[in-house]
Amino acid sequence: MKKSVHMLALTALIFGSTLFSCKSNSEKEADATQNVTEAKEDLKETKDENTNDAVAKANDAEWQTYKTEALTTIAKNEVRIVDLRKARQKPGTNFDASYSKSIDELASKNEALRIRINNYENNQTDWESFKREFGSDMTELGNAFKDLTVNNKK
Repeated sequence: MKKSVHMLALTALIFGSTLFSCKSNSEKEADATQNVTEAKEDLKETKDENTNDAVAKANDAEWQTYKTEALTTIAKNEVRIVDLRKARQKPGTNFDASYSKSIDELASKNEALRIRINNYENNQTDWESFKREFGSDMTELGNAFKDLTVNNKK
């Protein structure tokens, strides 16, 4: 008898839990719709993150190339500055104080560009403006070198 009471209680328990744990079809459909929506959002976020990572890596590669080219140009400018200073010290040449001052200004501008390129951290929000401004400054420095060696006095 004890066994049959336990069996009856166990059966009632299983039946009751099955009955109360079942969801209606509309609840199941709503849950499935919500799960699909969440899965689509997760997929979109993952795609966006992967795209952003790819863009960041491309910008890193572009940054490294740009930095290498800029440092090469700066190094060439330093060689030109050394050559100009040596030419200034040759016997029999007449250079005025403004010429020496111009060489010193070019050297300080060149050093400022080196510091600026070395301190720049690849921040994508201002990369384009940095590249535009730095390129403009490099062009101005190159033009200043050309203008220094041209004799405008007639």
